[in-house]
Amino acid sequence: MSDLVAIVGKMESLLPPRTDEVQNALAPSGILRAGINLSNFLLVTGKTPAGAPDGVSPGMAKALGRILNCDVEYVCFDSPGAVADAAAQERWDIGNIGADPARAEFITFTDAYCEIESTCLVPKGSPIKSFNDVDKPGITIATKQRAAYTLWLERSIKHAELKQFQSIDASFDAFVEQKLDVLAGLKPRLLDDSARLQGSTIISGKFTSVQQAIGTLRKRDMTGAAFLQKFVKAAKIAGLVQCLIDTHGVTGKLSVAS
Repeated sequence: MSDLVAIVGKMESLLPPRTDEVQNALAPSGILRAGINLSNFLLVTGKTPAGAPDGVSPGMAKALGRILNCDVEYVCFDSPGAVADAAAQERWDIGNIGADPARAEFITFTDAYCEIESTCLVPKGSPIKSFNDVDKPGITIATKQRAAYTLWLERSIKHAELKQFQSIDASFDAFVEQKLDVLAGLKPRLLDDSARLQGSTIISGKFTSVQQAIGTLRKRDMTGAAFLQKFVKAAKIAGLVQCLIDTHGVTGKLSVAS
């Protein structure tokens, strides 16, 4: 905790003064409402003793609250798509989800603060060795509905078939039970899945990296979005993102975005 406090102090020296315009744009009620995606097991790794979500994503929101000198209220959702949908109803002030053009109608995103490789798992004996072998007629890909990597696949896949499921577990179960060709997902989760499925392998390389960012409501004063962008830059320079990654035990699974 003392390290995080010191890092936040360093960040304050890198940021412009907090103005009333910034405060009103990011936390108009005086409380910073942070939309948190509970399904990302790398960014939300547990709960605090008080029952609040804990991890890299809540930690970023908490640091912003310190800098804005306001309390943080975590508004929790079961999926990134639900976080994105809630922007239209202004249910949060900042939303911590993967940045994607499909989510940008109501959300202005910062640059990424961390990223997660997305790749594919194939069953024993599969002829698929790299992503170049995936997008072909007759190939069926299991994936989680509305995940950032799935949005990328929707834009990019031209020949293979995407079968989308409501959860990561459901996509894995369908991949096994329906004997589908490919399971798409976050590499750290696929490593666990591969250990459970004898003979399966993860193909070489990645098809994208999910860029975890912070969004703010597009209809708000853009002064807030500009400050948020500088906050993310300062968080990377001052070492906050790496400190949170190390503190929450996801070193080697998450990386600080360049």
